[in-house]
Amino acid sequence: MNGMRRKGRCHKNQLPVTKKTISLLYFTGILLLLSSCATSKHSTYNPAAKIPAAKLQEDFSLLKKILEANHPSLYWYTPKDSVDIYFNEVMQSINDSLTEIQFKNKVAWFISKIKCGHTSVRPSIAYSDYAIAHKQPRFPLLIKTWNDSLIFLGSLNKQDTLFKRGTVITSIENYDNRTLLDSLFRFISTDGHGDNFKSQAVSFNFPLYYSFAFPLKDSFFVRYIDSGIEKQTYVQLNKPFIDISKSKKTPAAVTPPKPSRKQIKQIMLVSKRSMIFDSVNNLAYMRLATFSGGNLRRFFRQSFKELHENKLSNLVIDLRENSGGNINMSTLLTRYIKNKTFHTADTAAAISRSFSYSRYIQPSFPYRMAMRFTTAKKKDGKFHFKQLEQHNCKPVKNIHYDGNVFIIQGGYTFSAAAMFVLQLKGQQNVTVTGEETGGGDYGTSAVYLPDIVLPNSKVRVVLPLYRLVFNSNKIKNGQGIAPDMYIPPSSVDISKGIDPKLQRVKELIQEKNKKGL
Repeated sequence: MNGMRRKGRCHKNQLPVTKKTISLLYFTGILLLLSSCATSKHSTYNPAAKIPAAKLQEDFSLLKKILEANHPSLYWYTPKDSVDIYFNEVMQSINDSLTEIQFKNKVAWFISKIKCGHTSVRPSIAYSDYAIAHKQPRFPLLIKTWNDSLIFLGSLNKQDTLFKRGTVITSIENYDNRTLLDSLFRFISTDGHGDNFKSQAVSFNFPLYYSFAFPLKDSFFVRYIDSGIEKQTYVQLNKPFIDISKSKKTPAAVTPPKPSRKQIKQIMLVSKRSMIFDSVNNLAYMRLATFSGGNLRRFFRQSFKELHENKLSNLVIDLRENSGGNINMSTLLTRYIKNKTFHTADTAAAISRSFSYSRYIQPSFPYRMAMRFTTAKKKDGKFHFKQLEQHNCKPVKNIHYDGNVFIIQGGYTFSAAAMFVLQLKGQQNVTVTGEETGGGDYGTSAVYLPDIVLPNSKVRVVLPLYRLVFNSNKIKNGQGIAPDMYIPPSSVDISKGIDPKLQRVKELIQEKNKKGL
């Protein structure tokens, strides 16, 4: 059961791996792979080209029909009459031709109103290829955001030395922080009403989201705090640098050696997961940036085996970068720590397993086939994923971990990562620290995530096919998972390069070590 993931607003569509369907889907997967490998690089793409309004209205109307036919939670947080109002507002605003990105941003605003974190909007493949090959001018400042705070992290312009890391910014272009963030947030989808995921997404790429909401200029007026005094300055637009020296051959003596394939593979693995054992402080630190790839099954087995061999009483699991991934891997890690049998969700249901608009849903065939084998229609008229609702997941034997577990979470902890937290939160030996998750506390819509590809603009919209309710006894309040111990960021910690969450967890462990717990 793959597909529970979001990263940089991009969803990686993965084929389901249910045992009953794997043989049927293997051949289809090979065909899809070959097809994707043959895709051109769209060298003739022109991002300034405009699409007629009638064609864009056609795309937007089609999008709503597909969502109504297949989205499992279209009106979960926003009632139908409100969704219709937002739809009509966008439709009426498409009264002239637009570029693809201008249209994409209108679609993103509408989709954000649905309040489904997995239903996100991406540009066409052609635009994505173009953007990789052609660097565009950008707003220069890298900024960390939370609540109403804007804190300077760095600059894309190397010559910018005025701001120090941790500087508090109070306004940009005379927009106060709250107005500025609300303008950026309107292009980002999240589960329910929580904004913490939006803050994290903007923090990862403030220049990108700024370009969605505001025009780019040669310079930007910024107010900031310096030594307790509000000051003001202008920062220059970051423009891509064209290195004309590339045509000159670099002397062989100064050319750095290329890493081997083995080294590259190791770097990629470490970027996804790592484990550090600290016998002096009686702890192990596991960093998980994803639940997909990374040879996680083997990594978990080796890590927990070493935990037992070293007899370490404290395990820290850092999920702040983890936007989800493979449900099977999330469940597997849970089994190493959970002290009783569990199942993935109380409800995992789709409203349909046939696609009326299959030509616009990519891929559609493997998901249709998978749903036929793994779902059954119940009295509520929905198609329920039996394995997720009924299969009992039992704790791992032999190397099950029974020590103290400290989970560090944040706004980017989403999807399968949030599911992992939910399964363990409240267990006696587990302490959840950090900030509220981006993933919903009550449920989400995900599991299978094909793309809707709109025919005229080629804009892509991710379409989740199942609604998941983790615990039906909870109240659907639209919030993320609250930590047991809230540890917020601060401008002082950022300026000093301190990780307050990890520091506080280490202090908790030291306190437990002194008490012999």
